[in-house]
Amino acid sequence: MQRYFIPSADWHMTEVTIRGDDAHHISRVMRCREGDKIICNHPDGMAAICKIISIEQNIQAIVQEWLNETVELPITVTIAQGLPKGDKFDLILQKGTELGAHSFIPFQANRSIVIWDEKKAIKKMNRFRKIVKEASEQSHRNQIPEVHSPVTLPALIEESAAYDVKIFPYEEEAKVGNHQKFGSIMKRIEPNQRLFICIGPEGGFSKEEAEHLKENGFHSVRLGPRILRTETAALYMLSCISYQLEEL
Repeated sequence: MQRYFIPSADWHMTEVTIRGDDAHHISRVMRCREGDKIICNHPDGMAAICKIISIEQNIQAIVQEWLNETVELPITVTIAQGLPKGDKFDLILQKGTELGAHSFIPFQANRSIVIWDEKKAIKKMNRFRKIVKEASEQSHRNQIPEVHSPVTLPALIEESAAYDVKIFPYEEEAKVGNHQKFGSIMKRIEPNQRLFICIGPEGGFSKEEAEHLKENGFHSVRLGPRILRTETAALYMLSCISYQLEEL
């Protein structure tokens, strides 16, 4: 059953109004008819099976059954991603959403090759929000992850102050004998805690950035003996989190 995220203003007791691109998708792409059922998500995380009662410019549907479902990760995970080249951030957003990330924060790292000006950032943010919305619908999430506007590393560190655990994968950590494993930190994380993961761009973190993160409460970790691409690191870590907290 297709799922749609509906703004709170379009919920009226047990009736839902669906507008814009979602209405077009229901009527023109899915070719739904009156009487067909869809799943509508409220911004508060609740979801309901709804029956379509009218298909015009907007779609009208009524709630038939509220769903008692919990598919979000048991901890809140924010992915701070050093700006990567090309469309790599699109992949991180899409797959990271499927794997349960709560929010994403792109940041300008010392070794980021790309630089976003304000005009480019606004255009990209609109696309990014569409990516996480569609990925949330596809993976039957209860919530759409928030995508923040790009920030600098000092602003990122300030944002991280409200989190319980802060880590960053660092390739130099993989080269030392007494390295700290990501798994050892995961074993200490408890449900409902907030985890902040900071990932460098293609060239990794500079030595100065790594020291700055450590000075502000971040733990450097190793993600196995191999060096992962920047677009692989977040997906590896989210997969490990899901396995550790949801499957074991």
